[in-house]
Amino acid sequence: METWIAEHLVPLFQNLFNSIGWPGVVIIMALESANIPIPSEITMPLAGWLLTPRALFPWWEAALITGLLGAVGCTVGSMASYALGYWGGRPLVVRYGRYILVTEEDVDRFDRWFQRWGDYVSFVSRILPIVRTFISFPAGVFKIHFVKFTALTFIGSFIWCAALGLVGWALGDQWEQILGIMGPAKYPIVALILIGLVYYVWHHLTGPARKQAARRASASE
Repeated sequence: METWIAEHLVPLFQNLFNSIGWPGVVIIMALESANIPIPSEITMPLAGWLLTPRALFPWWEAALITGLLGAVGCTVGSMASYALGYWGGRPLVVRYGRYILVTEEDVDRFDRWFQRWGDYVSFVSRILPIVRTFISFPAGVFKIHFVKFTALTFIGSFIWCAALGLVGWALGDQWEQILGIMGPAKYPIVALILIGLVYYVWHHLTGPARKQAARRASASE
């Protein structure tokens, strides 16, 4: 994977950033936040190196610029994904969710969960690899307060983008060292997602049998 990134994605981004500068960063980060899995662990360190070089920018200015413009892109993409979920997501989930073991009861349960924890999710998800790419769509489906969602998305994205941009600023042409750190850091997140999916599928497949057993036990008492 890292070889493919080095051979294809990095040269593409380098050409884009050298050609149009920060608008290219905003575009890529918007796409990443609109459910397209483009790794910001490449985008922002590369931008930090190419567009805020240490010879011209102090660290605080590099962090401010990369954080601000990266967060603008993230917020624009997140708003688009949120709108998609808000206007069309829930009817699709209710209608076709049964094909992926999502019932209307599940939708109502998720809705209550997002209404309670949505603000925290909006912020924390922005500093989590993988999760940050896809969280805006369910936020729209379950109608998290839009103004709060947008503000928390911007703040969390600013922190994420500034940190990664600062890594690129500090490492310079050795910025790709971050891939060796961020790659393994994703494994626990992937593992948790897989465990959650396995439990969800098991719970739904065995649910009817467990409910029937509970009814029999209750009737026999």
